[in-house]
Amino acid sequence: MYYIGIDVGTGSVRACLSNYSGKIIKYSSHPLTTWSEYGTYFMQSTENIWNSVVLCIKDVVDGVSVDKIKGIGFDATCSLAVVDANHDPVTVCPFGNKERNVILWMDHRAVGEAEHINSMKHEVLDYVGGKMSPEMEMPKLLWLKKNVQQSWEKIGKIFDLPDFLTWKATGDDSRSFFSRSLCSLVCKWGFLCRNKGDCNWSASFLKEIGLSELLDNDCYKIGSRVLAPGHPVGMGLTESVANEVGLIPGTPVATSIIDAHAGVLGMIGCNGAQENMFEKRLGIVCGTSSCHMCLSTGPKFIKGVWGPYFGAIIDDYWLNEAGQSATGKLIDHIIESHPAYETLNEKIPKREIYAYLEDLLEKTAVNVGCSLEKLVKDLHVYPDFHGNRSPLADPDMKGMIIGLTLAKDELDLAKLYLATLQGLAVPVLLPEENESVLLGSAILARVAAGHSESLTAAIMKMFCSASSIMPNVVTKRFHDAKYDVFRSMLDLQRHCSVVMSKE
Repeated sequence: MYYIGIDVGTGSVRACLSNYSGKIIKYSSHPLTTWSEYGTYFMQSTENIWNSVVLCIKDVVDGVSVDKIKGIGFDATCSLAVVDANHDPVTVCPFGNKERNVILWMDHRAVGEAEHINSMKHEVLDYVGGKMSPEMEMPKLLWLKKNVQQSWEKIGKIFDLPDFLTWKATGDDSRSFFSRSLCSLVCKWGFLCRNKGDCNWSASFLKEIGLSELLDNDCYKIGSRVLAPGHPVGMGLTESVANEVGLIPGTPVATSIIDAHAGVLGMIGCNGAQENMFEKRLGIVCGTSSCHMCLSTGPKFIKGVWGPYFGAIIDDYWLNEAGQSATGKLIDHIIESHPAYETLNEKIPKREIYAYLEDLLEKTAVNVGCSLEKLVKDLHVYPDFHGNRSPLADPDMKGMIIGLTLAKDELDLAKLYLATLQGLAVPVLLPEENESVLLGSAILARVAAGHSESLTAAIMKMFCSASSIMPNVVTKRFHDAKYDVFRSMLDLQRHCSVVMSKE
């Protein structure tokens, strides 16, 4: 028996075929198109995304007996997708361009709207760390209402991208079946969930922030039937989609989950950890951004840390989530914006550049007779180039670099790369299965297929092994000093902001 896991990330769609015990047998990836304006607008297309999903599924099922494929699980970025009453794309771009109907998660156009919502001090904000981020959906919807009125009036349905995928796969459009994922709604939409028996859209919140029309027709545009991750959606794959991807109609489709949260599913059970270990682990899922997530059996209200979110990953557990808005994206930016990159990229494939830079650093450290990390003792990077997600919850924070010179060669690039990693990294338990996110979606599929009674039970059957990477105690003093500089850079930036705000 096999399960299909599908992950729609920022830059690509990926799919895997997993066996009954969680081993990934086949893998496929297809790139996505992203449009960017002003450095704050980032948009995608549901048509482009779905076409890539189809290609990936066809890749991983090629040559496989389809009667052995027992379920499909989706995860995706927490991006906002809108369609009209006929299910055609509705542009989110003020310049038109119909196909651009997805506001990507990292889009920061709604900073002002987030500030307006946060000024309301509503109870809903207590469950997102005290502040809504412009990366969340309500600020983006308020921005659309204010700035693209023609699109706002055309909107028939509004989705978090993971929910769009399950809706597209199942044709789940009847009043009795039309559903949304609890994961997406509590984490990104302000869906108020005080405990298992008390989850709902807050009418007072939507009215106060100026989006009361979303309550119309039993919240039809944003959904009122909410399911836990892994719960079967509708009647499974529609006949048309099954024919499109080469599977059997009715193949179970799991209620979706956000991509980083799927990563937690895929690795929290590493090394066969039992359920009583779940609260003792912090999951770190890294990609374009990074998410730091931990589970608890009771709500924990922490200023600047998202949550507590009830049932967002595993039923009966609360989730708290921190992280950084740009990590992988920042590393790429640092490398690709350096003067040495163009020449380097001509002689080395992009995916090999990291290894090349690390090798150059190791050789340089040997040549000068010092430990590798001390090559950058005078070079410091403060990494909030795309705002601070947590614990400051400040989208206006900027990146900082101290220690630049006129050098522009490969070694200078390598040092800047290392200093950036030092500004981002933590000690880890590293899963041997590299595709934890895809494994998480396959775990959802197992539950939807009825092969495990709960996500916890499925995790116990599909866990991976992991190796520990421990901090180097010899260099602890050096990194403590680097962290002191990091905090000083934060204080300096805040001081500069206060000084210049008076001008």
